[in-house]
Amino acid sequence: MKTIWDFFQNQILGMNWVNGLIGRFLNAIGLDITGKIGASLQFFLYDLIKILVLLTVLIFIISYIQSHFPPERTKKILGRFKGIGANIVSALLGTVTPFCSCSSIPIFIGFTNAGLPVGVTFSFLISSPLVDLGALVLLMSIFGAKIAIAYVIVGLILAVVGGILIDKFGMEKYVVRFNSPSARVDIESSELTRKERLIYAREQTYDVVKKVWLYVLVGVGIGTLIHNWIPTQWIQNVLGQNNPFSVLIATAVGIPMYADIFGTIPVAEALYLKGVGVGTVLAFMMAVTALSLPSIIMLKKAVKMKLLITFIAIVGVGIIIIGYVFNALGFLFV
Repeated sequence: MKTIWDFFQNQILGMNWVNGLIGRFLNAIGLDITGKIGASLQFFLYDLIKILVLLTVLIFIISYIQSHFPPERTKKILGRFKGIGANIVSALLGTVTPFCSCSSIPIFIGFTNAGLPVGVTFSFLISSPLVDLGALVLLMSIFGAKIAIAYVIVGLILAVVGGILIDKFGMEKYVVRFNSPSARVDIESSELTRKERLIYAREQTYDVVKKVWLYVLVGVGIGTLIHNWIPTQWIQNVLGQNNPFSVLIATAVGIPMYADIFGTIPVAEALYLKGVGVGTVLAFMMAVTALSLPSIIMLKKAVKMKLLITFIAIVGVGIIIIGYVFNALGFLFV
């Protein structure tokens, strides 16, 4: 069984055979893949091809699943649950919705105007960019099953706890209500046929890949630079286990950046390969995807300042706690 799993993770998800093909091709045209330039080009091409291929396949599958959960149906589902159960279901539904925090905000606005509790809508808002099925598979292809599953679990916990805290703090009055028809969630929707779902999945795949390919390209480029050109000692001094502020630094660096989970993964991979603690890597990824500056600016239009600051504080503190806990338990992921 372990042999089968290793083959699946390394050759199917990890696409190591592609790395081998690229290495042989580069050698054939006279590049030494043991040198910095050859190794950099191999790392760049391999990561770029692997992520874009997996991204395309995964987005198609997830978009097909997502076609069963339009906002109106999601609202109906969430309306059946109360208390922590509603937060859990909301966080889970966030895993099959848009792929970045900015594209989640219009749905968040629709949910709040449809009368869903503010804590439930924030569980969705936190989970949607942070955790999705595509991220799980891509993380497994790079970091292995343990880290990938742990990332998803803590992401969902953060979404549920964050939503519960916002609800307990009585933040409902700090949500800006919109009266435009486009902000409402229409609970009437016709059932799509299988052909229509396939067309929808194809169009979503094209749209999402068109939006994120540049972020992936930049992410892989930064990852290549970190992996092949920046000395390990430099990385270790700033983000290594010996620096007690590594998680804080990674979180602070991640917030001003804007990328979805797919553009963040190659940078995280390079940091991990340089020996950066798993908690520091996860904190960086979570900060980029859940607390990016552009999404905060967009969210400011939907909530008042007190709720915005509360959201940033809860998620930011949660990310930092997760980072330090994972660094302390890093031996479990070796």
